Amino acid sequence: QVQLVESGGGLVQPGGSLRLSCVASGRIFSINVMGWYRQAPGKQRELVAAITSGGRTNYADSVKGRFTISRDNAKKTVYLQMNSLKPEDTAVYYCNVDLRTFGGSNSYITYWGQGTQVTVSS
Repeated sequence: QVQLVESGGGLVQPGGSLRLSCVASGRIFSINVMGWYRQAPGKQRELVAAITSGGRTNYADSVKGRFTISRDNAKKTVYLQMNSLKPEDTAVYYCNVDLRTFGGSNSYITYWGQGTQVTVSS
């Protein structure tokens, strides 16, 4: 009954910018932490950025100063603004949301988006 839909991936030149969006829908009671992970071919999935319900943020060292995570609680949406992109940023990006549903348990459950491809190449 919960769905996360990602958009905004694509092909960009090194030094370019891209903005990812992830919209949560369904019988959602409340949302806690929202974030973004990425996975490159042959590598483990890694945390890129996260943002709490209070607006505190956390970034991987490799993207600090280049990426910005934000959220719109009314739209149940999390964004990732990516600037100064590098070839090593190429990966599938997944949004991640901790939330509670109406009629569900009293604990927050983690949901994942379907993934969106980001390719940085000349």
